[in-house]
Amino acid sequence: MIINIVLGLIVLLTVWVAVSSIRVVNQVERGVVFRFGRAQREVRPPGITFLIPVADRMKKVNVQIVTMPVPTQEGITRDNVSVQVDAVAYFRVVEPLRAAIAVQDYLFAIEQVAQTSLRSIIGKSDLDDLLSNREQLNKGLALMIDSPALGWGIHIDRVEIKDVHLPEGMKRSIARQAEAERERRARVITADGEFQAARKLSDAAAIMTEAPGALQLRLLQTVVEVAAEKTSTLVMPLPVELLRFFERSARSGPAVDAAGSVAAQAEEQRAVDAADSPEQQAVTDSATPELTPPSFERSAAKNGASRAT
Repeated sequence: MIINIVLGLIVLLTVWVAVSSIRVVNQVERGVVFRFGRAQREVRPPGITFLIPVADRMKKVNVQIVTMPVPTQEGITRDNVSVQVDAVAYFRVVEPLRAAIAVQDYLFAIEQVAQTSLRSIIGKSDLDDLLSNREQLNKGLALMIDSPALGWGIHIDRVEIKDVHLPEGMKRSIARQAEAERERRARVITADGEFQAARKLSDAAAIMTEAPGALQLRLLQTVVEVAAEKTSTLVMPLPVELLRFFERSARSGPAVDAAGSVAAQAEEQRAVDAADSPEQQAVTDSATPELTPPSFERSAAKNGASRAT
């Protein structure tokens, strides 16, 4: 009876030892075994692994990529602008043995290094770089964090700056700068459009000058476009040349009328004179005109009679 009890206890002890020596390592983990406090070089892969009871102790290390948000860091940029920057770091354990031995808590260590590196990047960069040149800053930040992390068996995959918080005054200044830049571009584009339109209109005017019929065709096309609007009022554009023709006609009309009236009056006066003095017309037309008028003969005869007396 006593022997059976002892055998039973031995069997139970054996089963307990066997069960306690079995460990399961997940796919995303690696096992680091400490035998009597000394780390074994062999890292246990995923699956079932056996340990020596009482002698071995295993520490599991996760080898998945860890996403760690870097707390917001406040600093002054190289161009003396106070900003607040936050980032996020992606890393994973590539050497579980070093991660378990070289550093006490690698998560806390990576977080502190990331904060220090972020503040250093802020002090070395300008505000424009933080806003527009983030790719280079991300690479530099990842390199700064990866340098000490390599000695801990950790690889930094990437580090990204999430957001940059600016003071309200700086936001207004940037908004005014952007508005001025947009206004400058708009004016340049408008001026360029006016220049191209003027050049095309000049070419069209040259073609219409060579072919006057083109101006009439363009006028008819304009009438068609206006008539398509179905409005009650139709505006007919007149060419400038036509208005100039009317202006020249208005200026030369009174002068021509005055000259015609003067010529008509002179002709009428000539006709009246010719009707009133037919003898003078005959004398003028004769070859030997009378030199002594009748009044002269009468005065000569009177003088002779007075002398005879």
